[in-house]
Amino acid sequence: MKALYLKELRSFLGSIIGYIFIAIFLILNSLFLWVFSYETNILEGGTADLKPFFGISPVIFIILIPAITMRSFSEEKRTGTIELLFTKPITDLTIILTKYLAGVTLVFISILPTLVYYFTVHKLGDPVGIVDDGATITSYFGLMLIGACLVSVGIFASSITNSQIVSFILAMFLSWFLFLGLDLLAVYSQFGGLDLVFRNLGMMEHYTACQKGVLDTRDLVYFLSFIMVFILSTKLVLQSRKW
Repeated sequence: MKALYLKELRSFLGSIIGYIFIAIFLILNSLFLWVFSYETNILEGGTADLKPFFGISPVIFIILIPAITMRSFSEEKRTGTIELLFTKPITDLTIILTKYLAGVTLVFISILPTLVYYFTVHKLGDPVGIVDDGATITSYFGLMLIGACLVSVGIFASSITNSQIVSFILAMFLSWFLFLGLDLLAVYSQFGGLDLVFRNLGMMEHYTACQKGVLDTRDLVYFLSFIMVFILSTKLVLQSRKW
């Protein structure tokens, strides 16, 4: 598994794909947080916290993560190399997990440089250090979990089709719907008592809870269950393949 994981990771970091992903993520965040005159601008906001960053990042991930996961299985299917891949003496689940973990690793690497934002806000605070460290730590943890969830969605979408474009569009739609869409449905009055159900099924509710400085076991169970559902769904799709 280790060798296959490193091979998948090298496919990101050994080519320009991974670096473009990291660069775009950091550039977009930096522009919205420090340059653009918008409500997310920290310097204009007058508050020493990273809430704007934690609000923007998942939206950026919804676009970028499908772009790096769309070729996970789609490209293998298109080129026919997936047949060779599944003849190796490893289980389908192991193959899925190596691709998944490689994608998650790239997401974590992209988040790591943003610690500079934290240290900057820490110094800019009046008084220095007024930033809520506890809420920042749990928010970072929540952001990493969101990234991990979106990678599992992207891997699943890629397993369904041999078209990278279709995989990208499907992953982006599912990511948006599961992060924001269900939360929007929750405020639609026609659903009545189902609003709480929709809200708890969506990632936004649990991500917001992580930003309060305390990690609730229920939120952790939700994220881990979310990832497990999409990993197992990918496994079912691949097991039903007919070549």
